[in-house]
Amino acid sequence: MKVAIASDHGGINIREEIKDLLNGLGIEFDDFGCECDTSVDYPDYAQPVAEKVANGEYDRGILICGTGIGMSISANKVKGIRCALVHDLFSAKATRQHNNSNVLAMGERVIGPGLAREIAKVWLETEYEGGRHERRIGKIAEYEEKHR
Repeated sequence: MKVAIASDHGGINIREEIKDLLNGLGIEFDDFGCECDTSVDYPDYAQPVAEKVANGEYDRGILICGTGIGMSISANKVKGIRCALVHDLFSAKATRQHNNSNVLAMGERVIGPGLAREIAKVWLETEYEGGRHERRIGKIAEYEEKHR
């Protein structure tokens, strides 16, 4: 598995925690910033990561901002992306099992580093169940084809 990770200024600390987790799990990743603590625009980081996941350069993406909301909205504008905003373990597991999410968004101002690590680990290690969920994912893809 290869992961693309990025944050805006509001997610730098959690991003470093997740990079440490990825290293510990032996998961290959690339960090796409940001490298500052001054205000930046989250779409400038979310959209390139989402595009890299959508075109197959990376298997998954992880995005962090203050709330995770802006990152998830921005990432979900990219065709083929199913970005889930997650702040609990149950949702981290369910979004992989049922929604086959390929990008995870989290908010540093919403959760702490320990929970963020646990969420990312569960999300990374949970497989998509397919089956009855395949039809639903297919409907999302079909809609994207018609409307983008």
